[in-house]
Amino acid sequence: MHKLISSLSVAFLGFIAWVIYLANTGQNSIFFELVRSIPYGDKVGHFCLFGLLTLGINFVFKLKSYSLISCNIYVGSTVVFLLALVEELSQYYIPNRTLDAFDLLADILGIITFSLLTKLISIPKPPQDANSAS
Repeated sequence: MHKLISSLSVAFLGFIAWVIYLANTGQNSIFFELVRSIPYGDKVGHFCLFGLLTLGINFVFKLKSYSLISCNIYVGSTVVFLLALVEELSQYYIPNRTLDAFDLLADILGIITFSLLTKLISIPKPPQDANSAS
């Protein structure tokens, strides 16, 4: 199962990299048209793309975490945050892109939301009593 999740996560990262490449080079895509047709589609896209990537990468890193100010932070969430930060800040230097703090905010909200979802999904289920299962 870990190999499947890892493969899907790497493929999804590749998809995001391709979308970023298209945007950086000023090319158009059906995805961009779809995003433009949805109210706040750009922000929803940032939230969902980086959120789903966070969920997958957290499992790729086998839910490894570290403690920061008495909070457990997933290593995968940190990796995705750094990727999002570098990608968003790099837009300042790319002529046909626009640095937008609200895009970064949508990325961060997606990362936080899907980190919490990771925690919820990964909570071990208590063992069922054999007598109560019938």
